[in-house]
Amino acid sequence: MARMIFVNLPVSSLPASMAFYEALGFSNNPQFTDETAACMVWSEAIYVMLLTHDKWRTFTDRPIPPPTSSEVSLALALDNREAVDAMIEAAAAHGGTADINPVQELGFMYGRDLADPDGHIWGPFWMDMAAVPAA
Repeated sequence: MARMIFVNLPVSSLPASMAFYEALGFSNNPQFTDETAACMVWSEAIYVMLLTHDKWRTFTDRPIPPPTSSEVSLALALDNREAVDAMIEAAAAHGGTADINPVQELGFMYGRDLADPDGHIWGPFWMDMAAVPAA
């Protein structure tokens, strides 16, 4: 089996979260989706499992953090700066919060951060590997 990552996220509204992630460019895999969870596909190796709070609690007894906390920030590499800006705009238009942190403009790298409707942080970024400064 290929190495893959499944990011599990507790969500307060499964339909709203599915719509949000679809607006960002994820697709739904109905094979692993029901009324308690949705499998949202970013690539052949990256999947986001959106879990209702009740479903989440079957995995752990640890409390679900409030939307104002940050337990992890997930970065997504995109093809260009325009794609970064488009994802941020889509997030803001579909219930998320754009630019929760300062924009990163390093010349060779450009990144912006967003929060989904439940406060999970994503950092779409673009990087020109040929322009990365030598160490």
